[in-house]
Amino acid sequence: MRFTLRQLQVFVAVAQYQSVSRAAGILALSQSAASTSITELERQSSCQLFDRAGKRLSLNALGHQLLPQAVALLDQAKEIEDLLNGKSGFGSLAVGATLTIGNYLATLLIGSFMQIHPESQVKLHVQNTAHIVQQVAHYEIDLGLIEGDCNHPDLEVQPWVEDELVVFCAPQHPLAKRGQASMEELTHEAWILREQGSGTRLTFDQAMRHHRSSLNIRLELEHTEAIKRAVESGLGIGCISRLALRDAFRRGSLVPVETPELDLARQFFFIWHKQKYQTSAMREFLELCRSFTAGVSRSDEIVLPTIA
Repeated sequence: MRFTLRQLQVFVAVAQYQSVSRAAGILALSQSAASTSITELERQSSCQLFDRAGKRLSLNALGHQLLPQAVALLDQAKEIEDLLNGKSGFGSLAVGATLTIGNYLATLLIGSFMQIHPESQVKLHVQNTAHIVQQVAHYEIDLGLIEGDCNHPDLEVQPWVEDELVVFCAPQHPLAKRGQASMEELTHEAWILREQGSGTRLTFDQAMRHHRSSLNIRLELEHTEAIKRAVESGLGIGCISRLALRDAFRRGSLVPVETPELDLARQFFFIWHKQKYQTSAMREFLELCRSFTAGVSRSDEIVLPTIA
């Protein structure tokens, strides 16, 4: 066997970052060592894996074929290393979660996972749906928990649990007393919404697709907590997941506004690369997520354990 695991590790890093210098920094190598590793891998196999344009490297057709197999082999090698070091095989796990899931579910799920497997090393990346899809597609994270649709051809998408957005306002807002609003009333309100690229915004835009041009969007914010604070202060009305609002509704600091004319139902999904090797940590974490939502019809009904 002419190649080494280290050469494959450098190859994967360069493929992900499209830069030898960035890959070298991530792997704690000198730039010359990383460059030599790629050159030797190509020389030994008599194959070119990258197209070069100045300092930028991009995978060619053969490189794209090799990447998923190299990632899978490195994942399996890490499991073997963990076993030889006396570990249970639950090594590192990189999870990406969209903001609603990341803020209200993922941290507790990861906490429970690490209680069961204290030797594991878990990283959580919280971004909007578009970013998480991109990271999973480029093998930067192992799996994603998303709240928006994903149609990427390279990714496996599996439904997890149903979710629902809800329109809400401050207790002093005129809509709070009625607790319900027609489509005509909604078009006259100022809106505080999530940014484009988020799963929440996509669901909202799809529900309002026939009325988007007439909406008064006052603010677009990247965080649900910021939207809640803006609505509480009377800047407008919002629309985010019921999961993110259940405590505020219970306290009475925010009030739901039912919208019979809008379909705001959606689904949470698991995503991972179709060609990625599923480590034991991935399989165990997915099973843990499913067990938490067993028998639950909607996300805001999930009862999560208290982390000791």
